[in-house]
Amino acid sequence: MRNRLRTLMLIFLLLFAFVFAYSFETGPLNLNNSQKEATAKTAEVNRSYYSILDFDDESEYEFATRGLIVAPEILELKDGSGKVVWSQAAYGFVDEFETIPDTANPSLWRDTVLNHCYGLFEVCEGIYQVRGYDLTNLTLIETECGGWIIFDPLMSLECSEAAMRLVEENLGKRPILAIVMSHPHVDHFGGIKGVIQEEEVADRALSIEDQISSGKIPIIVPEGFTEHAVSENLFAGTAMARRAAYQYGVLLEKSERDSLAMGIGLGQSTGTLTFILPTHEVRKTGEKIVIDGVEMIFQMTPGTEAPTEMNTYFPQLKALWLAENCTGTLHNLYTLRGAEVRDGNTWAKYILEAITLFGSETEVTFQSHNWPHWGNDVVIKYMEDTAAVYKFIHDQTLMYINLGYTSDEISNMIHLPEYFGKVWYTRQYYGTVAHNAKAVYQKYMGWYDANPVHLNPLDPSERARKFVEYLGDPERVLEMAYKDFLAGEYQWVAEITNILVYADPQNMAARYLCADALEQLGYQSESGTWRNAYHTAALELRIGNLKDESKLAKGSADILANLTVEMLLDYMGMLIDANEAEDIDITFNLVLTDSDERYFVHLFHGVLLYYKDQTRETSDATLTCPKIGLLTLISRNEAQQKQLIKVDGNEDILMKLTQAMVTMDRTFNIVEP
Repeated sequence: MRNRLRTLMLIFLLLFAFVFAYSFETGPLNLNNSQKEATAKTAEVNRSYYSILDFDDESEYEFATRGLIVAPEILELKDGSGKVVWSQAAYGFVDEFETIPDTANPSLWRDTVLNHCYGLFEVCEGIYQVRGYDLTNLTLIETECGGWIIFDPLMSLECSEAAMRLVEENLGKRPILAIVMSHPHVDHFGGIKGVIQEEEVADRALSIEDQISSGKIPIIVPEGFTEHAVSENLFAGTAMARRAAYQYGVLLEKSERDSLAMGIGLGQSTGTLTFILPTHEVRKTGEKIVIDGVEMIFQMTPGTEAPTEMNTYFPQLKALWLAENCTGTLHNLYTLRGAEVRDGNTWAKYILEAITLFGSETEVTFQSHNWPHWGNDVVIKYMEDTAAVYKFIHDQTLMYINLGYTSDEISNMIHLPEYFGKVWYTRQYYGTVAHNAKAVYQKYMGWYDANPVHLNPLDPSERARKFVEYLGDPERVLEMAYKDFLAGEYQWVAEITNILVYADPQNMAARYLCADALEQLGYQSESGTWRNAYHTAALELRIGNLKDESKLAKGSADILANLTVEMLLDYMGMLIDANEAEDIDITFNLVLTDSDERYFVHLFHGVLLYYKDQTRETSDATLTCPKIGLLTLISRNEAQQKQLIKVDGNEDILMKLTQAMVTMDRTFNIVEP
């Protein structure tokens, strides 16, 4: 009898252990690789926004829909292979809900509805926009004789081609007399070959007046445009592309549980990127250019949303183009994809300067993202409020810095004043107060918080292993994290479970619980970029990093072709793994046949140095080639190297130069080691 009871007790304990393990793995919290619904805590957080914001205020919706001429019933654009590169149809779900689901922050849902308003719009007499055909707006200014001046021709060739078809079907086919690109981010120039072709472009050696009179098309940009456009898409371009997949949610589905809008648009198109060299750089505020009766006055705004940028005023139309300096949302002082930190103080000053220069006459402001604002009182308030928010974040962060607080402390302390928190066009759909405050800290103080413990921290995986060693049983940690998840402590749960993932990437329970916590943070996020980042991380924790490049935008051969020789040599230096090249010591002369440039190049101990306008008789070899030959070195294409590069001297020079080069990976891990 006693043995039978002992046996029954053992069976009961085994069953209990199995049931507990089963419930922990697949029970109420469903620790598996499936998406979950919003928890009660998340629903409560999201409902709180109704008491913060006035959802009965329809002014921004009225502006977003004002002037609509036509919109196709279904908008889905594909490239030549049939791949969808842009879709408004994917966001049709926002029309199907009578009430906003708990899986979406209601403020962000509202922003998605507004960005789902697409088509051809009239801004005012003589100004039109195609909105919702890409992340950016295609803007057209009508000239006296019926031509177009086009501003910011979208990101992808396929999108700009479709936008121009919509314009031509409804407003007629007209000659393009000029292209103006406000700043060097790819979503503002990548679609240029969907609008014009290289052979139509004016001779950049001519003055702007002669370009205009030549009958060809000038491409007008702010000073430094080409350098920044090329360098941003090259030097850190691979890492930015991978991080942009998180920021823009390109790996996610579009639904009430997945990707929504992200403040300046619905998302990033993934078509073909193109580039044509500009023909004229605007160098100072006040420069005027007149094209077929249309007068444009430019205002330089460097160091704001981009390293070089410019606003444009149309005095005849009383219309002010604000580029990306005002966008109907809080923008980024630091963008999650990675970029140079922007200066909030400078940004605010240039908006105020625009008010001083043009504000008294302006009746409409329009820009490269989102919708215009009409009425002098409205546009002055719009610009002043936007400037004030950037100034607030800048000044308050510096106040806290000088009180001794660190970046993480400040980002949790700083909040917009109640007035600005209620203004729809300064809400945190794209940038956030928290990460913009960190940007200000980074700009002035850098990464170091002055605590010597943080001078040289352990590698994340090693630190995670030590955490697990000190914490003891990972299963016990998971049990505690599970309870904290039930209590709605999602940020902490994500942090502690991600430590377990870094210690052991195969700990599936940790991966699933971390994903569930990140998902709830995503559901709560008002920032579309934060939501995308949380959900992309959750996706990759659940199913792994699929290393799928099919959803990413195609790289631009045009950008590579327009690199300077020095940029190409710099890039080659970045590709060399110093550990593999430790024993390589080579020198060569480089002679470019298509530009008559000459360089002496020295690769030693993993460092590539070059001297412009020099050749040396003592070098190991002389390489003679057109500039495109350098691309064959970067791609390590031996067949093309033989065709394009003549080697005089050491025949092994090309092999030695390229053997230590790494291959860039646009799909590297982010949320796991």
